[in-house]
Amino acid sequence: MLKLKKTLLASLLICFSVSALAEGKTEVLWLGQAAFKITSPGGKVIVVDPWVTSNPKTPEQYKKLEALGKVDAIFVTHAHFDHFADAPALAKMHNIPVYGPAGLMQSVVALDILPASQAVRFGKSGTVTPVGPDIKITAVRAEHSSELAWKNPATNKEEVHVGGEPVGYIIEMENGFKIYHMGDTGLFGDMKMIADYYKPDLILIPIGGHFVMSPKDAAMATRDFLKPKFAIPMHYGTTPVLKGTTAEYIDALGSSPTKVLAINPGDKVEF
Repeated sequence: MLKLKKTLLASLLICFSVSALAEGKTEVLWLGQAAFKITSPGGKVIVVDPWVTSNPKTPEQYKKLEALGKVDAIFVTHAHFDHFADAPALAKMHNIPVYGPAGLMQSVVALDILPASQAVRFGKSGTVTPVGPDIKITAVRAEHSSELAWKNPATNKEEVHVGGEPVGYIIEMENGFKIYHMGDTGLFGDMKMIADYYKPDLILIPIGGHFVMSPKDAAMATRDFLKPKFAIPMHYGTTPVLKGTTAEYIDALGSSPTKVLAINPGDKVEF
C-alpha cells in the first residue's frame, strides 16, 4: 500500500511538473545583430551567435559578458566575427561547450581557440540535447559562407581558416514551442521543407540585405515558405551595408497573418 502511494505521488509530481512547463514562458532577448539569449520555460539559458562586447547595437548594459548571467549552452551558426566573436570567452567563463558546424569546431580545436571538450561538432539534420532531453536543437540549412578569420599569435598576421558550412537552428522548448534561428542566409526554396517538417512557431529572420536576405526576400520566405505565428527581424542596421528596415519588411509582407515583433536590441519578448 505504501509503495502504491509513493508511486501515485511520483506520478502526480511528474504531471504537475509537465503542466507547469506547459504553462511556462519562453523568453527571447535580442542583443543586436544575430545574438539572442533564449530562456526556456524550465529556466535553461541558450545563447546563439554571441557578439556583444564590440557590437555597436548591443545596449551598454549587456556589453560585458557577465551581464548575460547564467548560460547553459552556446550555439554559433557560422564562423564570421559578428556571430562567433564572444563565443570562446563566454564558453570559458561558464565552463561550457560551444556547439556549431563541424568544420568550424574542427578549426577551433586545431587553432587551440578552445579545447575539444568545449567545441562540439555537429551538422545539418543533427540534433543535440545539451541541457537535457526535453530541449532539442537541430541544425538546418543556411545559404551563406563561413570563413574563420584568426590572428596568428606567432606571426601577428591575419589568417583565414575553414569555417565549415553555415547553419540555422530549430530550437524546441520543453513545452514544444519551436524557434527557428535562421543565422545568416539568403533565400532558398527548401525553407518550405523546413517549415513543413519542423513547423517553427517563431522565426528570427535576417532582413538587412547585402550579406543576407533583403526585406523583400525575407517577406517572401515568411509569407510563402515558413508561415510562422511570429517573426523577429534581425541582422539589419548594424553596418551601413545592412540597409534593410523592419518597415520595408512589414510592408513587403502585406496581409500575411504572421505577427512581426519589431523589437530593439535589449528588448525581451515572452511566448
